[in-house]
Amino acid sequence: MTGPDIRQQTDRTLEKLEGYPGSGGFESASRRKDDGFLKDMNDFLAMNEVYAKYFTSAPPARSTVQVARLPKDALVEIEVIAAL
Repeated sequence: MTGPDIRQQTDRTLEKLEGYPGSGGFESASRRKDDGFLKDMNDFLAMNEVYAKYFTSAPPARSTVQVARLPKDALVEIEVIAAL
């Protein structure tokens, strides 16, 4: 495979979410739930290792599912639900 691997894509996705206006950051009490979408569920452990680095306390509720395809052939997509 060429291009970024699952760890790189997860890290970049989470960095972008951190800077999103109104996100409140990763430790924000307003963050309610994250949904992860993986192209290959075999990447879950690697994605989870990167995800865990972004939280120093308990992360929000989360679900992760495998999907057939993501936009731009990405390996991971993460959706955040937060109260504003």
